[in-house]
Amino acid sequence: MPVADTRDEAVAPIVARTTGSLTRRMITVATIWTLLLLLGGGLALDRVLTSAVTRNFDAQLDYVLTAMIASSEIGPDTEVRFNRPLGDQRFLEPYSGLYWQVSGVAHEPFRSRSLWDRGLKPGNDRIDTEAPLIYDSHEFPDDALRVMEREVMLPGSQVMWRFQVAQSRAGLDDQIRLLRSTLIKAFAVLGLGLVLLSALQAFYGLWPLRHIRRAIAKVRDGRASRVDAVLPTEIAPMVQELNELLAHNERQAEEARRHAGNLAHALKTPLTVIMNEATAQSTDLSATVIREATTMRRQVDHHLARARAIGRRGSSQARTEIWPSLQAVERAVSRMHRHVTIDVAGDKALAARVERQDLDEILGNLVENAAKYGGSRVFVTVGTVGDQVELLIEDDGRGIPETLRGQLFMRGVRLDTSKPGTGLGLAIVRDVVELYGGSVALEESEDLGGLQVRLRLPRAG
Repeated sequence: MPVADTRDEAVAPIVARTTGSLTRRMITVATIWTLLLLLGGGLALDRVLTSAVTRNFDAQLDYVLTAMIASSEIGPDTEVRFNRPLGDQRFLEPYSGLYWQVSGVAHEPFRSRSLWDRGLKPGNDRIDTEAPLIYDSHEFPDDALRVMEREVMLPGSQVMWRFQVAQSRAGLDDQIRLLRSTLIKAFAVLGLGLVLLSALQAFYGLWPLRHIRRAIAKVRDGRASRVDAVLPTEIAPMVQELNELLAHNERQAEEARRHAGNLAHALKTPLTVIMNEATAQSTDLSATVIREATTMRRQVDHHLARARAIGRRGSSQARTEIWPSLQAVERAVSRMHRHVTIDVAGDKALAARVERQDLDEILGNLVENAAKYGGSRVFVTVGTVGDQVELLIEDDGRGIPETLRGQLFMRGVRLDTSKPGTGLGLAIVRDVVELYGGSVALEESEDLGGLQVRLRLPRAG
């Protein structure tokens, strides 16, 4: 059968999927937002300043119009005349850009010399006498005008006279263009500065992430075991979680090494028996090989299953009800040790944060040991202590001296060699229980007189 070539898979680099540059994204958002703000602010400021310049321009026209009305009187020929000349020289220069005109029904218009052969058209037929009318006029083809006019009834006259003053918009438009040019240049420089500031902020703000990347590379290369750099407050929790993940991976690796050691120890004895029988050329060598090979296969299957379970142990989402698991273990142990009475009592609604398979193995090991090494009774009590579930497994055996209890959690240690076993049970129980954040301790039973195992596991809501 051909073997698939896996060399490409072995050397293929792991490429992380990305959604684009975070720095570019921050700069783009800051640039768009800055442009929108500057555009809105620039338009608003342009409107305010343009309006202010225009009002100032109109105030000058209003001043001239008021001076015209104040100096006007009706002459003997019933025509309007000024009792004093207007002070601006431009009214005397033809096409100077500053004009005035006084007109009335059935009267010839009274114009400034600057109009020369031209005349100002009225804005409309009727004007509010209290406020002047202001408008732009294009009646002169080569010169746009800003016109202000008012109708006044002069003393001694029954005619409604229309006073008009006009000035070329060229000066006003030049001021507005200069103002807008200055605003555009100022806002362009401001926008560029804000964009550069945003870019600098993005690079400086994200610099700790680059520092973390280099620190993780050191961890990957084996030059460091943790990311221990001093980082900003916002990033410190992420680094702490990363360090917790590294510690978790180390614990898993240690768990795998421990299981490898347990497996090696479990296989050592059967292999030694087979070697001794083969060396002595025993007549029942085949039976010994079959028996020890069966034991070895059981140990291998057991530890392989446990190794696969390492990744899911300790999960905060695990939840198993205590009572169904305890009843299943009680039925299985009762069939193996029919002379032992197993009593179970306590809260039937309790649950622990542990996988069902692991809980079955923990309880099965402890209850079976109590039945195997005890007398005729085993008593299991289920309760709670704080935020943990507590199980007490008691037997009526001879018990174990306090000085020897700690040795039972060591791999391969057996105090009673008269009964079959590998010495791995309690060591595995302790490893799994501690992996879930629990504890297991050996004590003396006050009620039955034998050994009491106090098992505690995290309680599930």
